[in-house]
Formats: sequence, C-alpha cells, structure tokens
Amino acid sequence: MKKLKTERGDISMAKLAPSLLSADFSKLGEEIALIDNSGADYVHLDVMDGIYVPNITFGAPVIKKIRGTTKLPFDVHLMVDRPERFIDDFADAGSDIITVHPDASIHLHRTLQSIRERGVKAGVSLNPSTPLNVLEHIMDDVDLILIMSVNPGFGGQSYIPAMTEKIKKLRNLILRSGNDIILEVDGGIKLDNAREIIDAGADLIVVGSGIFNAQDVEQRIGAFKKIID
Repeated sequence: MKKLKTERGDISMAKLAPSLLSADFSKLGEEIALIDNSGADYVHLDVMDGIYVPNITFGAPVIKKIRGTTKLPFDVHLMVDRPERFIDDFADAGSDIITVHPDASIHLHRTLQSIRERGVKAGVSLNPSTPLNVLEHIMDDVDLILIMSVNPGFGGQSYIPAMTEKIKKLRNLILRSGNDIILEVDGGIKLDNAREIIDAGADLIVVGSGIFNAQDVEQRIGAFKKIID
C-alpha cells in the first residue's frame, strides 16, 4: 500500500467510500457494481431508524442481501437509538466496520467491545456539536472515528466549515494516542473541498450526492480518486 509522509506521520493514502444513501435504492446491486468497478475503496451504508435521526433507510436484512455483490469492505454507520441491540444482526449481515454514536448508546465502552468481539472494526461517530473530549477514555477501543461534517439524517447537505479545524484537532489526538485509528469524514464533501478535508487529516472520505447526483458516476469517482491520490 502506498504511503504518504506528512506532519501527521507515515500514513496510507486517503480512501474513498461512496455512500449508498444517495444511490438509487431500486437497483442497489447495479449501483454497488458501478462504484466497485470505478475504483472505490469502501461501501458506506447509513442505517437510520427515524428515532435517533429524522429519517429511515434500511436495516441488516438489506445489507445481508447486497453483501454478495462486492468484496469491498462494508462501512456501516448506525444512526440508531441504542445500537447495542443490533450489533449481532449487522455483524451477521457482513459488516466490516460498525460505527455508533456515543450519545445513542447506553454503555459506549461495552458496545465497542461487543463489536470487536464479533471480529468487526469498531467506530465512533461525532456529530458537529459533539466535542472531542467524549473520546478521552475510549481511544484504545476504537478502530475508526467518524467526524460528521453535517448534521446526520439527510443527504445533500452543505459542509460545515468549522469541521475542518475539528478534523485537524482529531488528527493530533490520534497521533498522540499512538493508536492506528482511521479518521473518517462524512457530509457535504464535493470535488471543491475534498482536498481541504484530506489535508486537514482525513484518511477516509464519504461521498454521497457528490457522486450519485453526477451524470457519469464512474467519471465522478475517478475525479475524486485523482484528488485523493
């Protein structure tokens, strides 16, 4: 894997995770094949329950059905109330990463342990207003930290500029921890701000409408990959 030496250390080049939230749900298999063939690195799946966020998407049965359509890692973001109830379901469905919100889980540390016990990478997602200090006692227990750069629940929102500084602060926090943690960013990422977000410290960017609203999805993924590389 190609490495890049920067002020944040010796790290892998940033990766791209198209979000199926903005895909055509009537042909998910075709949409996944398209992003797979276009060189994407992950498939990002936003699970919403209409309680933690004001929207409903899909659950573990849908993820299980589409798991066989690609070998790309499934990056599953649970925007649901009390996600600890569903860890086994999403692990069984084929998730490679399961990310939860600290304010949605009754016992966050226990939830992260449950995810890792299933052989799945454990992630924590921070909303725009969630401070970084919630991570203070769990840095040894996470494999990924997701910065939401929009308020969760809907696709197509605009990037919140203040999140760039938050990304930089989190990158420094990860460096100081000495842990191998992926820094992921999701929300309002377009061709004109992707470089800024990566330079701030992102390892993995999630793009939904910025990819699937394009007339040529394959070409748009290629454009993002060119920025990343």
